[in-house]
Amino acid sequence: MTVRDVLLIAHGSLHPALRRELAARGLSLRESRCWRDADRREPERILGAYTWFYEGLRNPLTVWRMHRFLRRQGIPLFVWNQDAPHYLNRAAWRLDWLDRARLFDIYATHSLVDSRRRFADSVLYLANAADTTRYHLHGATLAELRDATRYDYDVSFLGAMGGHRYKEMRSRQEFFAALGERLAARGIRFLFRESAGMSAEEQVALIQHSRINLNFGASCEHGAPVASGLPERCYGIPACGGFLLCDRRTHARDDFTPGENWAEFDGLDDCVAKIEFWLANFAAARDLAERCHAQVMTRHTYAHRAATLHNALLAWHQGARGRL
Repeated sequence: MTVRDVLLIAHGSLHPALRRELAARGLSLRESRCWRDADRREPERILGAYTWFYEGLRNPLTVWRMHRFLRRQGIPLFVWNQDAPHYLNRAAWRLDWLDRARLFDIYATHSLVDSRRRFADSVLYLANAADTTRYHLHGATLAELRDATRYDYDVSFLGAMGGHRYKEMRSRQEFFAALGERLAARGIRFLFRESAGMSAEEQVALIQHSRINLNFGASCEHGAPVASGLPERCYGIPACGGFLLCDRRTHARDDFTPGENWAEFDGLDDCVAKIEFWLANFAAARDLAERCHAQVMTRHTYAHRAATLHNALLAWHQGARGRL
């Protein structure tokens, strides 16, 4: 029996860490803008073909032809959408059309809250993850992170902060401006900064020298009614051993357990209260941070996501459909 060990990458944008981990599983990733490559060089070895989600909006006829051709070959066409649920700056009617057209066989997504849009018969929850080649302990130990004297900041955030230029960042910039005023009045040391231009090593250093690392907002949620999927920092910060305090998000309960290995807040007032609580209970914060670190390293790296996707593609070939 021929092993299906080839993935066609029809259009770019597949996450580099996911590519690396798929290759580490023994899969051969073949770059190709010509889907008819599936008809050459042992098509029975092809596990699936990937295309960019938005290619279905930009070039629907091309993707439709691709889908039909691949389906005749018994090869699934899959996408991974990390922009749900709002799909920033995309016209609603185009998304509705793409949903009805079902141009994809497997729709992998980091958020399932948009129940009106599934885009394929088979749906896979595929969250972001920690890229542990970049975000890890970097020589520090969890025991060393229990030393309260090592910290330069009580609270920090690093990420896109250009609300004056990008509307999707405006609510985040306003939130941190208001939070900064509250923390300054309480004498709490904080640093909120733009992450552009920072190396991974610089980011890890800031994470490991901040007692509390915050997450608030995601650009893909501009205009969305709820916060849903977890940004990469929600996995990367714990992978570095940092304590994460995150805004309340729907999918946090799919990947973590609040109070056990997850700390969250709901709004500005609650954020200030939670910051004061965790600063006053440093040992408990480190206990939770270590449990969160263990959860990420055992369940939420890109190696885990590659395994999930690989198994979903194998299941498709075995006849599985629906929620994978």
